[in-house]
Amino acid sequence: MHITKDQLEELEFPELLAEIAPFAYSAKTAYKITQLRPFSIDEAELSLRKVAEFLSSFESDNAIPFSEYEDIEEELKLMVIENFRLENAAFIRIKSLTEQIGRLQKFFPVYGDLFQNLNNDISGLEYRKEIIDKIDKVFNRFAEVKSEASPVLKTLRTAISQARKAIQENFNRTLTALSSTDFLDDIRESIIDDQRVLAVKSGYKKRVPGRVLGVSKTGSITYIQPESVVKHQFKLREDIEEEKKEVDKILRKLTAEIAEFQPQLSDYQTYIFDLDLTRAKAKFAENIGGILPKINRHKTLRLVNAYHPLLLLRNREEKKQIFPQTFTLTEHNRILCISGPNAGGKSITLKTVGLLQLMIQSGILVPVHPKSEMFFFDRIMTDIGDNQSIENHLSTYSSRLKKMSGIIREADENTLLLIDEFGTGSDPELGGALAESFLEFFYKKKSFAIITTHYTNIKLVVEQLPNAQNAAMLFDEKTLEPLYKLEVGQAGSSFTFEVAQKNKIPNFIINSAKKKVEHDIVNLDKTIVKLQQEKFEVEKLKSNLTEQKESTQNKKENLEKLNEQLQQKLFNFQKLYEEEHRKLQFGNKIEGFIDSYVKGKSRKDVVKDFVKILEQEKFRKLGSDKDETKKLQVVKRKITQQLKKENVQEKIAKTNEKLEDKRAKERAVWLKVGQRVRILGSTSVGTIEKIDKNQKVTVNYGMFKTQISADELERI
Repeated sequence: MHITKDQLEELEFPELLAEIAPFAYSAKTAYKITQLRPFSIDEAELSLRKVAEFLSSFESDNAIPFSEYEDIEEELKLMVIENFRLENAAFIRIKSLTEQIGRLQKFFPVYGDLFQNLNNDISGLEYRKEIIDKIDKVFNRFAEVKSEASPVLKTLRTAISQARKAIQENFNRTLTALSSTDFLDDIRESIIDDQRVLAVKSGYKKRVPGRVLGVSKTGSITYIQPESVVKHQFKLREDIEEEKKEVDKILRKLTAEIAEFQPQLSDYQTYIFDLDLTRAKAKFAENIGGILPKINRHKTLRLVNAYHPLLLLRNREEKKQIFPQTFTLTEHNRILCISGPNAGGKSITLKTVGLLQLMIQSGILVPVHPKSEMFFFDRIMTDIGDNQSIENHLSTYSSRLKKMSGIIREADENTLLLIDEFGTGSDPELGGALAESFLEFFYKKKSFAIITTHYTNIKLVVEQLPNAQNAAMLFDEKTLEPLYKLEVGQAGSSFTFEVAQKNKIPNFIINSAKKKVEHDIVNLDKTIVKLQQEKFEVEKLKSNLTEQKESTQNKKENLEKLNEQLQQKLFNFQKLYEEEHRKLQFGNKIEGFIDSYVKGKSRKDVVKDFVKILEQEKFRKLGSDKDETKKLQVVKRKITQQLKKENVQEKIAKTNEKLEDKRAKERAVWLKVGQRVRILGSTSVGTIEKIDKNQKVTVNYGMFKTQISADELERI
């Protein structure tokens, strides 16, 4: 997208990025956020999907295991220098970053359906666990080099430990021996250069063998390292120096080994920066209620309940209400002209559209309703600013004309124009005429535009253009307070005289002004005011009716759903009743077998009868075997073919009608209240309780009742 720095500032895009930046873990990512600019549509869509996926993790139990990190950009540059040595903390940062990559590579594939795009990113990385293994081999969890890092280091550290032990033992032995003499001062000992020394009275210093390390300020005390300690102290120093050399050697070697993985580590760093940026965008989206609307490839911009994100944050902090806006731009409705009184929200509406468009094209989720739709522009051109300065009136108008000149040169069908106070800054009549020409030019160019104006002639021109629409910022005529609601479809009034009256301008001045204005213009403005008020009232009534309709519809749907559930329960209960009844009958038969066996019937006969019952049950459940089914299908097919040949279907239909008439006559005889009946194909027996005019019969089964058509019953 082409957009200038000034236009970005007019739309407050830098301020928006400054709100997102603090959500980043890394200062470098935060800086990168402040430098964000709109992407191509493919890049932006990918970024938006990733942000939406990350946002979804905040609202579920599947939290992405991504935590704070330290970048290793400096280490990546230094490690490739020959014989360079990284510091301990650098290795720990490298290890931490690699571990984070490992956790993410394990996590995302498990939830690949939820985080498809994020998973695609991580799957392209080559995870090298050897990096962690090599660092763990050298360092412990306190970022200290292990003694086991090399045999030499282990030997040196053992020697150092022994030397320190020897120093302590010899010093303590000497101190104990001298304690019984008068050689030591009252403090007995002190520390100089991290070494224990004897505090010897200066008068006895030659009586105590050892190395003098210093004297007190008064000269009364001489600090002496006992002779028995000196050789061990020198040995300790030598070993410590050798230890440092060995550690240096180990770390240089480790640096060289880790440098072999520099390409992978560089990829890790790039990936983590990108994931950090994605997370920051997601956290900001969570803060403002941002979502991913439908992204169109065709030119339809439909914003539903769209909020200005910065105003949303400010008003939330100040506990003020904020009003969303809703409107649509398409190829057949490209220009929206907003009119209405000052301080009614016209400029904020312009900035809202521009800022949301910049956000979506920069991969940032927007605070709109999920039914919203957006598409991408090649350029956004703006003219939004404070043009009310009397001192700079001429220069302001010249500046606006210069901007308009640039817009005329570059505007095309893929451009979004956002122009505030269209046509102002010059003589109203002449400026209005020039603005008309500008508008007609943009219309012919098929540019998309949202403009605000107070000029009546502009409103009239828009009304005559097929692919343009007027819109009004609603105003309460009674209280003369702005409602901050955009109403598309009609022009708005500036409420010039009404606002003047509210601000206690004398009536004689207002009346005088009205006389000076052309009668038609005053009448037009009055008509606009009246229409706006009427539309507001109609909209309110429409909203109430819609709510009532939705409430009624919801109640109806709930009742229908409840009725379906009751019918289903009744059906299930009937099936359960029949099944239990069948089981009871089966149990009675088993009981009969037992009785007959007890009374002397042969076991063979009982088993034979029982097997017969089992076969019947098997047939009932499974039906006839496959061969029999195939035979029946073949027979049925032959009969059907024969029937087609003989063309006897009509005869069968007539026969069926006669049979049905016969059944109806028979039914008329036995169908009466009190008759015991059952449903065709069912084993449950009930009693007819009621028969209505439509031959709907109520059958009482004792524990429940059901209503059924008479032709589905048979008498018992």
